[in-house]
Amino acid sequence: MTQWSQLCRNFEFNEILLATENFSESLVIGRGGFGKVYKGVITNGATLVVAAIKRLDAMSNQGAPEFWAEVEMLSKLRHCHLVSLIGYCKHRREMILVYEYMPCGTLADHLHKLRTPLSWCERLTTCIGAARGLDYLHTGTGIEFGIIHRDVKSSNILLDESWAAKVSDFGLSKISPRNQPSTHVSTLVKGTFGYFDPNYFATGNLTTKSDVYAFGVILLEVLCGKRAVDDSLDCGLATWAQDSIKEGRLKDIVYHDIRDEISPKCLKHFALIAEKCLENHPKHRPTMAEVVLSLEYVLNLQVKTNNMSQAAGKTIFGRMVDKFSFAENGQNSGMDFDSLMPKKPHIGMNFGPVMSKKRKQLMLRQKLFQQNGALLLHYKPKNGSGSINIFSAEEIEKATNNFINKMIIGRGASGNVYKGILPDNRVVAIKRSRISDEAQMEQFINEIVVLGQINHRHVVQLLGCCLETEIPLLAYEFVSNGTLYDHIQNNTSRQGSLSWDSRLRIAHESASALAYLHSDVTLIIIHRDVKSTNILLDANYTAKFADFGSSKSIQLGDHDHLTTLVQGTIGYLDPEYFHTGHLTDKSDVYSFGVVLAELLTGSKAIDRNRSFEETNLATYFVKAKREDRLGEIVDRQILVEATDEQLEAACSLVSRCLELEGRNRPSMKEVTMELERIRKFSIHPLDSQDIEDKMSSLTIESEQVDHDDIYFSTNGETFTM
Repeated sequence: MTQWSQLCRNFEFNEILLATENFSESLVIGRGGFGKVYKGVITNGATLVVAAIKRLDAMSNQGAPEFWAEVEMLSKLRHCHLVSLIGYCKHRREMILVYEYMPCGTLADHLHKLRTPLSWCERLTTCIGAARGLDYLHTGTGIEFGIIHRDVKSSNILLDESWAAKVSDFGLSKISPRNQPSTHVSTLVKGTFGYFDPNYFATGNLTTKSDVYAFGVILLEVLCGKRAVDDSLDCGLATWAQDSIKEGRLKDIVYHDIRDEISPKCLKHFALIAEKCLENHPKHRPTMAEVVLSLEYVLNLQVKTNNMSQAAGKTIFGRMVDKFSFAENGQNSGMDFDSLMPKKPHIGMNFGPVMSKKRKQLMLRQKLFQQNGALLLHYKPKNGSGSINIFSAEEIEKATNNFINKMIIGRGASGNVYKGILPDNRVVAIKRSRISDEAQMEQFINEIVVLGQINHRHVVQLLGCCLETEIPLLAYEFVSNGTLYDHIQNNTSRQGSLSWDSRLRIAHESASALAYLHSDVTLIIIHRDVKSTNILLDANYTAKFADFGSSKSIQLGDHDHLTTLVQGTIGYLDPEYFHTGHLTDKSDVYSFGVVLAELLTGSKAIDRNRSFEETNLATYFVKAKREDRLGEIVDRQILVEATDEQLEAACSLVSRCLELEGRNRPSMKEVTMELERIRKFSIHPLDSQDIEDKMSSLTIESEQVDHDDIYFSTNGETFTM
């Protein structure tokens, strides 16, 4: 483990218990994705200091990686506009961070909850402080690397006793090469709705400019007094503000309490800074150093405009400390980690933080199984058998020859899949997670619950599970011909590259499986991770959908969507779901549209070897369709085998699936019916001249998709890719 700075103490657990009065609820000052935050008095050297003590919740979506990331980051960083880490405590399963206490709460609180009457100059000063903190992270002297915060938002800007802004919460931060803003880190997308950099979402390429985009949203919050995702708006704040500015309504969007304070020149310059931060292409955004200088210029302009004595008399910071006694009334969020993201609902178990392995296994048995191993389904089965096998650990170990490497048939981020042979000579696929934690346990239970309800020839059958091992084990039918992705990209088919007819059939079979999942009139199952690697092919090249660990069920009636943490794969993720957190069956439709685009083009959903504009296949396909250039990207083999009518219909279907608003996409039932119709078109092989003609003149005469020149949108907001 890294040797932390001497300024960062390793506290004993007893010290934490004493400071928090055994984690008394009366001392809770904030709650968030990590856990609760307590106000406590702790010994630091020879002095007693008031601290904010953040304790990891055992059921949190965050864990040890985020914990150690924050310790490592903050132990090496000291800046007047960064929250200082006093120390940490790692005791068994307890993970605790101890920060300096911020008595004046968060910027988000004052902007949106308390509606604190902050003057325009005070708002500018707060923005400048936060910008300086971020600039230090990106390029500050004294550190050998740059740091990308990755969760810049107003609730992560805290205010100390002097109302100085300090950036906090580094659990999602990433290290990047210093002073190289164009260099990116490829990583899973994480952050908060309303602040996400759309380019990071589309490509997975994280840069310091992703923080700049999020800071641009904060600038709009400060100016408009609205949340990044505000109930009063039909779209995100960034979209609404940018549209208003384009329509010449800049002054109308300014928060009414400060509208008369801002000089027209300052307002114009401030809005320009925000717009630059929100530029679609990261290269066109300023650095945080440039943002600091620009904001200081705006503040100086405003000060010159104001009468200096009146400006000094108006200051509200001192009065606000008296008005809101944060330290005494328990209302201070101190370290307020409340996110705009909703809590992730659990399907299944809720294990306590210190539950033993045997107790977990017992509760699993009690929860999942009744007499004779019958599955206790949470929902009414969709023609499911209602039962699965319970395998012993010994049976699984024998089947996989103790999980030797030569039995591995698939590898993923969360674990491996092994080929196994049962005593009755049945060949099975055994999925074994790498680690045992609550997230893995939830996915384990979720897959049992969901697949226990499904009986469909194009969905991989769950045969059973093992409850004796600490690491979850699931047994599936063995599907011998790998994934659709393998056959599209690697030509692993013994028969050569997949023919056009085979691609259409596989697409139709896969679509029918999703249509089945979405078909119940009262409860639908959303896969949530539709992609070509989750479509398996058996010995007859029949498609079978797999991997339901991330799937969600929606009880229809009161609502048509589920608000949940965004989960999926970059390149396939529905932009509307990504931006709003609202999961619907149309999210699967968007992802399936990407799979169809893969089948048509032979390209990857995300390919960083392509040019910047072509990295994301979905947006590249839509742009090529709009510009009548699909002949350039459609797979040459398809141009040989498909008819013009088939190509036109298939490309039109892809574009409809990739509509930016879910309500404009077809249902999976409609997709299935359209694919069946396309398959019935007659096929006339072409000669070489016909192929060249198609490549140069392919046009799709279908309804136009509402994309402008920038051609990427989330929740109505359009971005460059």
